[in-house]
Amino acid sequence: MAGAAVVRVENLSVAILGQTGGQLAVDAVSFDVRPRETVCIVGESGSGKSMIAHAIIGLLPTTGVRHSGGSIHLGDTEVTALPESEMRKLRGSAVGMIFQEPMSALNPVMTVGRQIEEVLQAHTTMQPAQRQARVVQLLSDVRLPDPHRACLAYPFQLSGGQRQRVMIAMALALEPRLLIADEPTTALDVTTQAQILLLVRELQQRRDIGVLFITHDFGVVADIADRVLVMQRGQCVESGHMQQVLDAPLHPYTKQLMAAVPRLRTTPRKHPMQAVAPSLLKVQGLSKQYRGRGGRLVSALDGVNMALCVGETVGIVGESGSGKSTLGKVIAGLIAQDSGAIEFDGHQLTAGRGRGRQGRQAIQMVFQDPFGSLNPRHRIVDIIASGPIAHGLGRQAAHVRASELLALVELDSASLQRFPHQFSGGQRQRISIARALAMQPRLLIADEAVSALDVSIQAQVLALLRGIQRTMGLSMIFITHDLRVASEICDRIVVMRAGKVVEDGDVATLCSSPEHDYTRQLLAAIPGQAKLGRSRAEALHHPTQMTGDMA
Repeated sequence: MAGAAVVRVENLSVAILGQTGGQLAVDAVSFDVRPRETVCIVGESGSGKSMIAHAIIGLLPTTGVRHSGGSIHLGDTEVTALPESEMRKLRGSAVGMIFQEPMSALNPVMTVGRQIEEVLQAHTTMQPAQRQARVVQLLSDVRLPDPHRACLAYPFQLSGGQRQRVMIAMALALEPRLLIADEPTTALDVTTQAQILLLVRELQQRRDIGVLFITHDFGVVADIADRVLVMQRGQCVESGHMQQVLDAPLHPYTKQLMAAVPRLRTTPRKHPMQAVAPSLLKVQGLSKQYRGRGGRLVSALDGVNMALCVGETVGIVGESGSGKSTLGKVIAGLIAQDSGAIEFDGHQLTAGRGRGRQGRQAIQMVFQDPFGSLNPRHRIVDIIASGPIAHGLGRQAAHVRASELLALVELDSASLQRFPHQFSGGQRQRISIARALAMQPRLLIADEAVSALDVSIQAQVLALLRGIQRTMGLSMIFITHDLRVASEICDRIVVMRAGKVVEDGDVATLCSSPEHDYTRQLLAAIPGQAKLGRSRAEALHHPTQMTGDMA
């Protein structure tokens, strides 16, 4: 980590225009990053960590936000006052950035090879043949299989992990000295996340670059950081070498973030109903095929069997493409299986949307992206009340139920007249839960309902789901890629791979003594388990109230 800093930030302040009370999005933050060094900025949404990244690369919004103090040096160049034409020359060559959501950052109507080539065309004098060869080499460097074929693919034809590798290749195309990674692994499978973290570290050492890594997860910090900055409401509340901060955190907020990291539970969960609870759901021989690229048939579900008791929570765990979300949608009746049977409360369910009104009402689903599943043009009261009204409940009674459900998910009744965009991600997920509960279901299916949330908000939503389940006597299927999360909320876990169930067992046994190699791989990929150790135990013994959802 020797050498001059690739970026030096001194007393950086960023103001949001119109804020009262002198509140700053970033308040006098200082740090530097050196070659081959990884500095992690960690904090919840709204802490200012992404605002710092955007200030460094010159991508602060042109309206509503302004740099209000301090300096940023990329190498020897002070960039806060540079005109856009000069800043454009530094992007890519001095600093590259990996964004959180590659599907939003990549152009959906251009092949990924052409998008990377555009960077080379704009900033170099390479000829077309040289650019194309360089693109193939970049995709090879980020370990994409068959890079020649990957060049011709569109973003939607790649998996989430593959799209993130494309973003890394694009960020490294001009060999920058600084790489900014803004939450690049948040919604990825734990195995894909581990691969991306390893890839960033390998490229960093090979190319002698500095990495500024932004995350909310101290598990990721433990795996990748050399130094850590902890941000809360625009201020750096703690900083230091990674092991120093992990072993002896000083600030209460740092301890809160550590305590919020899901921990793998290896002890049995007490479940008073489990021994005598009747069966609610039986899935037998469920199969579903899709036609993929080139007409090839892909088995999303291949003879899946599973069961669920009244009041029980069963986790469905696996990587993207394992079939877990397809299983949830088939059970919910959103898509039809090709073969197999679903028995619910002693009755056979008709495949897909053909099942009756009562069958649709009894099983409800909470989706991964609440912003995508909530109608942006409807007020919250109409979003929650629309289902009961469609099933015959009067409008006034449906609105009363909506108000009661908002209180149940710990939101103020004033929220009823607001729109989805006026809420944080955690609050929108609470609204999605309220909408599902409005139908008074017996089975709730949560499909990656917390995977894209901050660990602190994630912990709040998990606690909320547990409380609602106890209050309403719900049964639940909890779909996730993270065994830590599944172990915290589930009684039993079903592990899926390539459309098949490879292991099924109670949480304590499966997490402590897994039988299948794939389950062991998922456990080994959990970030930061070994390094968090003593510091997490200390944090868990000193719980403090989190800052909570911020609208």
